[in-house]
Amino acid sequence: MELLRLGAEGAERPCVREHGRVFGLDGLTHDLDGAFLAADGIERVRAALAAGTLPEVEGWSGLRIGPPVARPGAVICIGMNYAAHAAEGGSQPPTEPVVFFKHPNTVVGPYDTVLLPPGAVRTDWEVELALVIGRRARYLESVEEGRACIAGYTISNDVSERDAQLVVSGGQWSKGKCSETFNPLGPALVPADELDERSLRLGSSVNGNVRQDSTTADMIFDAGTIVWELSQYMVLEPGDLVNTGTPEGVALSGRFPYLADGDEMTMWIDGLGEQTQAVRRARR
Repeated sequence: MELLRLGAEGAERPCVREHGRVFGLDGLTHDLDGAFLAADGIERVRAALAAGTLPEVEGWSGLRIGPPVARPGAVICIGMNYAAHAAEGGSQPPTEPVVFFKHPNTVVGPYDTVLLPPGAVRTDWEVELALVIGRRARYLESVEEGRACIAGYTISNDVSERDAQLVVSGGQWSKGKCSETFNPLGPALVPADELDERSLRLGSSVNGNVRQDSTTADMIFDAGTIVWELSQYMVLEPGDLVNTGTPEGVALSGRFPYLADGDEMTMWIDGLGEQTQAVRRARR
């Protein structure tokens, strides 16, 4: 089962895809958001699918796919969560999760255009497994409780402008992470109990050339640990998005050129599909 949001930006329709067919969820919820997840929305969708009461969406393949969760209240990111990626950036693997934030309005659809900031010359790609919170996480007592707070998984591209992140950062990373369009998300949200996220292949390419090719088994902190750890320092709410880090193979390594106007990026994760973005220079 895959949860989707189909339609023009700001007017997406909540849907579910099952065995190649797409059904509308308008009768169950106005959108796929935190309120939907908190109200046991995924189980209600399953029940409606089983009952055969959902209307089928015709011509859905011609519709834009939006981000699979609407209006996340927070976008929380884990840095250097793959040892090889930390090494390619010249850092030691962290002993505690490195946490930074992206502005929620960075989130766009999986096939929407990514805009390079005016004057930026070191913009980078980062394929990431993203998790969406389904229930409030506050001072959790165990990793198992952390895992139970995850509603589902999707693909994230943590686009990063490295000069803003590392050179004029003022000691933090978010300057280089928060430009418009810097978090393509989707295409679908797959329920957490339908996917074992601990050993998924993930990768990226630019203009058809492979850049990243790794597995989530190389993550230093797994998804349950991340949610448990974050809950000690902040309250996570339903609908919040957590990016779990990227493997090696980014431009920051010095092995590949940074993104340029006209490039095309593709991110993929086994069991979650793929996303592709055209890269264009933003106008002021």
